[in-house]
Formats: sequence, C-alpha cells, structure tokens
Amino acid sequence: MSEPEKTVALVIDDEPQIRRLLRVTLEANGYQVVDAPNGQEGLVQAAQCRPQVIVLDLGLPDLDGITVLKRLREWSRVPVIILSVRDREAEKAAALDAGADDYVTKPFGSTELLARLRVALRHSEKQAEEPVFRSGKVVVDLADRRVTVDGKEISLTATEYNLLRLLVRHAGKVLTQRFLLREVWGPNAEKQNHYLRVYIARLREKLENDPSHPGLLLTESGIGYRLVEKNES
Repeated sequence: MSEPEKTVALVIDDEPQIRRLLRVTLEANGYQVVDAPNGQEGLVQAAQCRPQVIVLDLGLPDLDGITVLKRLREWSRVPVIILSVRDREAEKAAALDAGADDYVTKPFGSTELLARLRVALRHSEKQAEEPVFRSGKVVVDLADRRVTVDGKEISLTATEYNLLRLLVRHAGKVLTQRFLLREVWGPNAEKQNHYLRVYIARLREKLENDPSHPGLLLTESGIGYRLVEKNES
C-alpha cells in the first residue's frame, strides 16, 4: 500500500538558518520541502515544482518579496504565507493586497506558522466545495443566502450580508480594510474606514456570543479583519 503524497512547501528566504529551521519543522510535520535563497530562483521553483503552499520572505537579495508575489499571482493562486521581520502595518497591508494569504512576523513560533499553513491549505482546498460555511453555532449558506446562529435564522441587511459573504469566501484569510471597502462599497469608499467599523460591529452583535470579545470576526489591528474557520488552531 503506497504512502499518501506529501504536501509540497516552497520556502523562499535568503537566510540559510531560516531555511534550515523551516525544513526541519515542516518535514517533521509531513511536508516535502523545496527551498530557494532568492526571488528569481523561487519563481523558477514555483513553476517547476508546483508547490501546494509557499512561505515567502520580503527582504530578498535580488527581487523584493512583493515583486515575487505579484509575479506569482500572474499565473498561480497557490497559498502564500509571508514570513518577514517587517512588521509595519502598511507593509503587511501591501503584501495582503498584492495577494498574500497571511503574514507572520519574525521571530515566529513554529506552532503558529503550522496553524497558518493549515488554514491556508484548507481555504485552497475548499474553493470547489459546497458553499456552506460553519464555525461553531454560525452557519452561512451562500446558495440560499441564509444565515443561522444556533439553528435560528438571523436577519441581515443587504450590506451586512454582502460584507459577511465576502469574509466567508475568504475565510481564514486576513482581508485589508481597503479591499473590503472596495469590494462592498465601491472604489470611491477605500478610505471610509468608519463604514467597516460600524458594519463589523453590527455583524458581531448578531453573530458573536460576546460581541465585546469576538471569536468569529477578528480584528487585525491597523490592517483589516479575518473570519475564523471552524477547527482553526
């Protein structure tokens, strides 16, 4: 009986110690690891090896990580986790807007990184699944446009539902304020952050057990919001 194929992870990072640490960590958790010390080689490896997930540093010696990410997104939707010492909110937002699935700052904990990888992979696998989202007592049926909490149907306004639907479609992924505003309210609303605060608060009131301590709709400070998937850990 043949062993199941391992998930291929591509690590693009110029620090040998980080590549070695990630190889040991990921291989110990069932991944097959390919690595590259710069952006150009990383793009070549991405095309040749077709990894299921990529861990990408922003501070590469030849190409900036954002450039690598944009080139990847020209032809691939593979989940990309940014792993970088850059921790400014603007840089995180820029990476997420460019198509990153998540952002982890160095130094990092292996438990957190592995959890982020699992979430990104689950999201990637769910693209063709039945459009029903579940997280605890919350169920969102996108086909029927129906939202229930503990079996009871919840009434949402059109804008509340459109915002929730967008978060559900990208569950587990950090969505920037600019992206959410553009997609729900249009390109002229990209700086109207108060819209989001009001509507996220309304959704929390209707969906969360304790809106003051949300467990479903999480704030990524200064960047945006993330909808927590069931079993995310």
